Amino acid sequence: MMKKRQFSAITVKRSSVVALFLVFVFAFLTVRIFFIQFFDFERYQKKVFDQLTTESTVRAARGEILDAAGRVLATNRTAYRISLYPAAIAKAGESCANTVAEGLSSLVTGLTSEKVMEHISHTKELSRTVVKSTDAETARQVLAFIAEEGLSDMLTVEAVSDRYYPYESLAAQVLGFTGSDGQGLYGLELQYNTALSGVAGSYITARDSTGNRLPNRYEAYVPATDGQTLHTTIDAYVQAVLEEQLEATMIESGAANRVCGIVMNVNTGAVLAMATAPTFDLNDPFTLNQYAEAELKALGLREDSEEYAATKRALLLESWSNKAVTEIYMPGSTFKALTCSMVLEEDAVTNLEERFFCSGALAVADRLIHCHKVGGHGSLTFTEGLQNSCNPVMMTIAARIGTDCFYNYVKGFGLLEKTGIDLPGEGNSIFHAASNFTALDLATASFGQNFKVSVLQMITAISAVANGGKLLTPYVVERITDAEGNAVWQHETEVKRQVISEETANTVKEILAGGVAGDGGAKNAYVAGYRVAAKTGTSEKIGDDKSARIGSCVGFAPADDPEIAVIIVVDEPTDGSKYGSVVAAPYVGNVFEAVLPYLGVEPVYTEQEAENLTVTVPDCTGLSASEAEKLLAAGGIAVRLTGEGDTVVAQQPLAGSRIRKSGANVVLTVGSGGAETSRSVPNVVGLTASQANQLLIDQGFNVAVSGAKDYFMVDKTVTAQSPAAGTPLAQGGLVTLWFPYEQEEE
Repeated sequence: MMKKRQFSAITVKRSSVVALFLVFVFAFLTVRIFFIQFFDFERYQKKVFDQLTTESTVRAARGEILDAAGRVLATNRTAYRISLYPAAIAKAGESCANTVAEGLSSLVTGLTSEKVMEHISHTKELSRTVVKSTDAETARQVLAFIAEEGLSDMLTVEAVSDRYYPYESLAAQVLGFTGSDGQGLYGLELQYNTALSGVAGSYITARDSTGNRLPNRYEAYVPATDGQTLHTTIDAYVQAVLEEQLEATMIESGAANRVCGIVMNVNTGAVLAMATAPTFDLNDPFTLNQYAEAELKALGLREDSEEYAATKRALLLESWSNKAVTEIYMPGSTFKALTCSMVLEEDAVTNLEERFFCSGALAVADRLIHCHKVGGHGSLTFTEGLQNSCNPVMMTIAARIGTDCFYNYVKGFGLLEKTGIDLPGEGNSIFHAASNFTALDLATASFGQNFKVSVLQMITAISAVANGGKLLTPYVVERITDAEGNAVWQHETEVKRQVISEETANTVKEILAGGVAGDGGAKNAYVAGYRVAAKTGTSEKIGDDKSARIGSCVGFAPADDPEIAVIIVVDEPTDGSKYGSVVAAPYVGNVFEAVLPYLGVEPVYTEQEAENLTVTVPDCTGLSASEAEKLLAAGGIAVRLTGEGDTVVAQQPLAGSRIRKSGANVVLTVGSGGAETSRSVPNVVGLTASQANQLLIDQGFNVAVSGAKDYFMVDKTVTAQSPAAGTPLAQGGLVTLWFPYEQEEE
């Protein structure tokens, strides 16, 4: 009886435990279901939804990038994406998989059947993108293949938006480019990626467990919101001019470490052009430019080696980087314009005719610091000290204001902080710490050595001199508009501070302009009809190669009422001269010559400049003799006719030739033509410009010139000619004379 009771008690106890356990389990499940239903519902619903549907992202149309005149610099074009559904293909069998692989590989360039089979092997994924972007013709062929083989449930072709740059390499480092996912990687594309990207939409398709598409009523479409449009300050024409000049000096100077330049509106800080040479193709950014390709090839590396791949990556990164913004350099003598601004503002020099003496060196602390002119400049005025870039003069006047004052002006000109431009990766200067800025440091800093700034910082500081003393924030984007054209943001000119007075700025402008028009170091930046203010520089590079130099020139024009500033920096010129007066100044002058008329700045010629103007010879062939004479007379060109008849059949010089307007004459052959008379070209090498010009004109030839622009102003000597002396040349033929650019050792 006792045993029965004990057994009954144990049974009851066990039953109670089981019951409690079941209650606990059901309670736990109830609570869990409650939490899933009310707190995790959306997460689990999404999991189920993801298993039953395929969501294809619909890219928003990326916003365009326009130049200042509304020209399209970056836009979108329709490309086509090809995708496949692995599970559906696998279900159809191996034969179907082979058909898909062989068919796609035969239609899409660069796509192998092995790669397609690899995509098909991912059977746990509903879809795989095989080709991210292809052209319309390839897409048409793939669609025809799908229809022919009945593969509509296994392959799809979708239209997508692809980034396109109509001007290819123009402003490449400024614009930047996008990745395969449409996200900005460099330049404005990166800086303004959020505004340009818009908001992506989606196309949702329901599929069963085997990947087959369900009826259309299970599909949904969420439209995308298109990106916004950037209206930049970049002017495509000005940009093209700058890039042309940068490439010219890069080739002619043999620049080993690239060249760069900026054109800036001095009154607003707007960047009209910014470039680095060599550049790259924005539509094919992962292909090396010809210079980098040649450099890589010269190394002789195996293409399948890691060293080859690493070198190629480094060369690509270098070509993409915006040297004018990201890198820093020693400005050299271009900085002397700022030193003179400081001392004038502080009244440390009150008389521009105050005289100084340069013996070729100056002792500072325990050092003897030399002038670029080894024998010294002798006695010279303050004005001549800047125009002739005399180091002892700069050191002497800087010492008058002292280290603290000088340091504050360096800060005031914005050279101790980033400019704040709306471009990524801006570099900052390296300057002495205020706490240990010594008299020796002051001496070397006065002429732009032993510290580094960016090219952008330098032109921004010089622009403050040009605009009357105001330091501005440079910028590239003027405004942003939405897809309907409504402005969502507008730039406002930002004046950081008044660094120097307008009176001081005007004085420095006149000194710099006088150096260009006269015999200063920047005279190679001279442009007929315009007063250009400029300063050249040749600075050292700190490194293993003690002979490496950076040649630069910065200027603004018109000097009386400046509109634009231009800077060109040539890093490590190796062919011929290394001086900024030769490798940079002429090209700065060329930019001014092309851009100022384009901007509506009318030239004002002196009497001598007007006499030395050049003119382009028009095409007269096919015109009647009278029509040709009227056309040439309108350009101030004299005419000589030869032959019998009324229609012009030939001319000398040929159409498109640039000749000196003074004494110009064109020989026209009419009708059946006459006996072409020719003479031997005289030897004019060694003669002055005026002597050579007169001799050639007297013998019936036309004259073209190459080299220094002020050849007749100072009657320079001819160093070479083409054709060579003694060469027979038809009457009216063109003889080109070469004049040397003067080197200023800075």
